[in-house]
Amino acid sequence: TPHHMFLTTITSSFEVNPFCSPAASFFGYMGCVIALTFANLGSAYGTAKSGVAVAHLGIVSPTKTMRALIPCVMAGILGIYGLIIASILANSVKVLDGYSMYTGHAHLAAGLCCGLSSLAGGLSIGVVGDAGLRAFAKEGKVFIPILLLLIFSEAFGLYGIIVSLVVAYSTGGIDCKPYVPPKGVYTAAPLIG
Repeated sequence: TPHHMFLTTITSSFEVNPFCSPAASFFGYMGCVIALTFANLGSAYGTAKSGVAVAHLGIVSPTKTMRALIPCVMAGILGIYGLIIASILANSVKVLDGYSMYTGHAHLAAGLCCGLSSLAGGLSIGVVGDAGLRAFAKEGKVFIPILLLLIFSEAFGLYGIIVSLVVAYSTGGIDCKPYVPPKGVYTAAPLIG
């Protein structure tokens, strides 16, 4: 039977600086999760709600269908915002290089900013897209005002990603030194089981 290995601590003299806690990476990765998840929730809602209106418009006025896809495309862009921020944050979490609680909380705030702003934008695009496309099916003159409302709705997500980038790259807090374990602190021991 193969033995599974685990690390055992020989000495407990190692102290952790509370500003440089290993838990900081949890907050950084939660920023990634929140940015991607909430942005995709907004994107999915906007696409689904507008997609129903596109189907309705396709029955009532099939010649306007291609222009009616604009809300679905705009809602899809919100998911890309979340993907961009999540990728940036995931690549910024470097625990062994000295990742502080300040940085972890900044990355959490950046994820919240992008995710919730994109969620708000997706909800707005869904509602405006649904009602607007149903009106556009019956009256072509409302297309430009609907497009302007969709642009303002998309701006919520754009504001979120801009502020999220500023917060993610903010500097400050304590400077954590890279973690180097003392020699002989960890050894491998077999786990029998």
